[in-house]
Amino acid sequence: MKLVSWNVNGLRACVNKGFYDYFKECEADIFCLQETKLQEGQISLELGESYSQYWNYAVKKGYSGTAVFTKIEPLSVRYGIEEDQEDEGRILTLEFEAFYLVNVYTPNARRDLSRLDYRLEWEERFRAYLQQLDARKPVLVCGDLNVAHQEIDLKNPKSNQNNSGFTPEEREKMTRLLEAGFIDTFRHFYPDRTDMYSWWSYMPKVRERNVGWRIDYFLASSRLSPFLTNAQIDTEITGSDHCPVTLTVSDISE
Repeated sequence: MKLVSWNVNGLRACVNKGFYDYFKECEADIFCLQETKLQEGQISLELGESYSQYWNYAVKKGYSGTAVFTKIEPLSVRYGIEEDQEDEGRILTLEFEAFYLVNVYTPNARRDLSRLDYRLEWEERFRAYLQQLDARKPVLVCGDLNVAHQEIDLKNPKSNQNNSGFTPEEREKMTRLLEAGFIDTFRHFYPDRTDMYSWWSYMPKVRERNVGWRIDYFLASSRLSPFLTNAQIDTEITGSDHCPVTLTVSDISE
């Protein structure tokens, strides 16, 4: 089974920059999007009859939003964190027979860190939610987690020590999430690999020089480790300031 996750930073724009070509080429069983920046009815994607489409729209126009396109019919779908009124369209949870899939677009702390306190409180609720799911069946988590966890995960760690996405507080929340029983699947396969990033600023020549951050992830419940077969970052794919990340797993139901 192949899963793909991509922060498209505006799906309508990405469609005009090669989205369909990549979608057809990668042949994913489950394809997840973040930052769709859409309201219902603003786009009609022709993905073929084999894919069911699930969308979580933000109340605010042109903001946030997530989507999942899947060949495997889910048992249930949840929009937002269970028991939580979440109006930014940041979480979609699909329940399958053998696992949960959680597609997430984590809130940004903002450049001036004015949303850091909210971000940290949100992280606590999100981790508790994943642990509740994990107590029932294994979980795969994908999306833009808006944090470079370790120094190896961004080009210039020293100059970004207290910047949004690399503050000690945000990195600690990621550490606690992994300690709660989850695997960073890319580091599972490539623990020491450098210069592999999933996001680059739109500033001139930043992507060309690969001055990036790895902030897009696939996480997996630790007990899924035997089923993980590969994790990749498709750095050559443009169309957004993020590139897609992928995960392949063997049959979890075995």
